[in-house]
Formats: sequence, structure tokens, C-alpha cells
Amino acid sequence: MSYPEQRYLAETGEISGTLRPAENGPDLSMATGTRVHYLGTGGSTNGAFGLYRWEMGPRPGGASPHFHRTITESFYVLTGSVQLYNGATWAKGLPGDFLHVPEGGIHAFRNTSGEPASMLVLFTPGAPREAYFEELADITHTGRELTSEGWVELWNRHDQYPV
Repeated sequence: MSYPEQRYLAETGEISGTLRPAENGPDLSMATGTRVHYLGTGGSTNGAFGLYRWEMGPRPGGASPHFHRTITESFYVLTGSVQLYNGATWAKGLPGDFLHVPEGGIHAFRNTSGEPASMLVLFTPGAPREAYFEELADITHTGRELTSEGWVELWNRHDQYPV
């Protein structure tokens, strides 16, 4: 393993860091009560990664088993209890637990505890995942129904392959 190819070639550093204060509200709210904070997006990290804080309410919700062809995804439980699926078994994820899934790895998550829970979701490289979650939120908020073909088209557009 070695360092990747240099991406910054100037002789001196620059002032380019961004701070997102903790008190900023969520960027997305879903009908299930889940609130999503876009801490770092593919757009804001020059495609390096995406990092979200995923805050789930007490209502059951989460993602069904699926895989991605172009991105890795990692989950780090901050609070509460989150069921994490590694493609073979479901495990009770508690604060501090971490699941990494490489490209092609089947995975899922859900909160079935009846209590709020939160986690960090990291994906690399920084794909435009915001559009996927925003479209899902719109579907649930508006009651729009998709055909089977419509779901497949949505998933394919966003590197989401159900199992």
C-alpha cells in the first residue's frame, strides 16, 4: 500500500478548509422521521468521499439488502442501536461499532429498537448520493408510487442493486 498520486501540486499550502457547525439543521428529512446531515458530499470533497450523519427516529426504518458497483460504504454507530447487515448476518450495532463494505458487498441497516439511533455513513469515492436520498424522500412525502420498472430505473441510476 502506498500513498495515492499527488492531487495538489502547488509549492505552498492554501486556506481551503470548511467548517460545518454542529448546530446546523438537517439537509434532508424523511417521512419516517430520519434526518440526514450532509457533512461532506462528493461535490464538497472534490469526489474524495461522502460523509453523512444519519439520525433515525424511533419508527422502524432503514435500507434493505443491496450492493454498489462503484462505491464502498461504511457505517459507524454513534448513538442507540442499529441493526447492521454484512451480507450474511444481522448484528446489533452499538455506539462505537463499525461496518465497512467494499464495492459489491451486500449490506443493509435498520433501526428496529423503538428508540432513536444515529450513525455516520461514509462512502468512497464521493458519488452524488444526495440525489438518491432526496428522491426517496420525495417519493415518501408525496405518496408517489413507482412501478417495478420505475424502481429498477431509480436504483440503476444511483448504483443501488437490490438483493
